[in-house]
Amino acid sequence: MLLKKSRYSRNRNRWQYLFKPWQQIDLLLFLLPIVITMFGGFMILSTELNQDKDDWWWHLVVGGIGLILGLLIARSRYENLQKWHWVTYTLTNISLIAVMVIGVAAKGAQRWINVFGFNVQPSEFAKIGIIITLAALLHKRTADTLPNFFRALAVTAVPWALVFLQPDLATSLVFGAIVLAMLYWANANPGWLILLISPVVAAILFSIPWPWAEPYILSEELFFTPLGLIWSATMGLVGWRTLPGKRFALGGIGALVLNLLGGELGIFAWNHVLKEYQKGRITSFLNPELDPLGTGYHLIQSRIAIGAGTWFGWGPFNGPMTQLNFVPEQHTDFIFSAVGEQFGFMGGLVLLLGFCLLCQRLLYVASTAKDNFGSLLAVGVLAMIVFQMVVNIGMTIGLAPVAGIPLPFMSYGRSAMLANFIGIGLVESVANFRILKKY
Repeated sequence: MLLKKSRYSRNRNRWQYLFKPWQQIDLLLFLLPIVITMFGGFMILSTELNQDKDDWWWHLVVGGIGLILGLLIARSRYENLQKWHWVTYTLTNISLIAVMVIGVAAKGAQRWINVFGFNVQPSEFAKIGIIITLAALLHKRTADTLPNFFRALAVTAVPWALVFLQPDLATSLVFGAIVLAMLYWANANPGWLILLISPVVAAILFSIPWPWAEPYILSEELFFTPLGLIWSATMGLVGWRTLPGKRFALGGIGALVLNLLGGELGIFAWNHVLKEYQKGRITSFLNPELDPLGTGYHLIQSRIAIGAGTWFGWGPFNGPMTQLNFVPEQHTDFIFSAVGEQFGFMGGLVLLLGFCLLCQRLLYVASTAKDNFGSLLAVGVLAMIVFQMVVNIGMTIGLAPVAGIPLPFMSYGRSAMLANFIGIGLVESVANFRILKKY
């Protein structure tokens, strides 16, 4: 009996020693991406049954590689990244410049670098690079003052511009979501964040002739809409309340002028900067029936597929929209339409609940981190995943423009999958080193 107890004790100590580097990780935070990735591989397989493609297994292979990377990162001290954040930032920018020099072009954009026969998308890893850099900067100096606020924006502007010039509008939007979330978590004034995105809103309001609001046309390149003017005036009030110079209303005047200029620049960008496929993606979600065989085709077919699933769907490997290949790019950007058709409303709801639980764990780690650096890392990863999830699912059901943003852990995409697991690994490192137990 004593011999058995001694052997049991040795075996238990051996297992404890083996798993000791990961004893503090958030287990659910690792299990949820694994389950979602496996489900994503199953759904990709269902979309390729009647196609010439047979690469669904790559989704699982890359997911496995990402999991190993995440586990290795989780057992490493995340604090060490603070010493190397400028190196990370430099490598991020170099990789984005390399895309413009030696990148592989496809579908009107140059976003990939061929490495040993595989196309690698540096902009996906640039998200992680900017999260690390911003977390290190805001850890030292929070964004509660305007100099620190603009310092963080200036650092972000370089990789953001390089991504935008590829052109990769979708990933540049993800950058924006990450920066806004991390600045807010670093005590930035909410009014400053509103003013930061206000010129983009002004550009939209100035460019679109809304119902019952005829634009004031001064020339072909210069006109105003009532909603745009109301928005600009409102932002002037926000600037007056939150920016320095209240006595002479300098902040308010500056915010008003900035939004008026943003509106006019939006009109110029629409007419001279954006490519036709980008314009089509932006406008097709408002009324896809205007071009049902062109820019609106993806969205129309996706909505039909999701609607055909009703409550419980057609079942695995069934459903005419998926099996007859009516939905283009279904294994990548429109993978949620396959979920909706085969598993219905309830299946889509379960997937959404899984993502919500994943985000809750990320927020919990951010709230319980031992320092600001770890907390900001977790918030950056949270913003990256939440924004991609909301926009991707929104575009498949017609609530957002078709932006080419993958659904995390579900859509086929090697670089995106690795970047997501690296992000999870960073957050797990924050969780793993919150409290060190004695053994």
